[in-house]
Amino acid sequence: MKHRGIATAGSLAFLLCSGSVAAAEIKGAAILDHPCGKTAVKQMGLVHAGKMEDANKLSTKEMQDQWKKMPAKDRDMMAGMMKQMSATEQDFSNDIKSNGVLAVDGQNATLTVKKTTKDKSGSSTSSMTQSSSSTAKSAW
Repeated sequence: MKHRGIATAGSLAFLLCSGSVAAAEIKGAAILDHPCGKTAVKQMGLVHAGKMEDANKLSTKEMQDQWKKMPAKDRDMMAGMMKQMSATEQDFSNDIKSNGVLAVDGQNATLTVKKTTKDKSGSSTSSMTQSSSSTAKSAW
């Protein structure tokens, strides 16, 4: 089995959401009702549409500052890779429904979407993780 890690929107993975209070694990479609899930889907759609500046607005100030400090050619390269590996809002929502887990602990949250696909040449696992931490001064 080969494993392939996909960090789609990984550089912007520190999403902004609110309302997290108690430790919880949310799975599947219920994630889409949570502010973190809604923000993750929106950000993925923006990345897929090539709207990196808008997608970046959904990240923490720290991540926005890191993005701005990056040389333009590096931002362009990173944006291209992220767009290529991203999904539409609808496809990402479907992936979350069938393979998503949102772990919320106070102001810390991690969304993981792990998919295993099988074809003639074997199995492939892809994983996308987005996380936020109160230590990163996120609003989750």
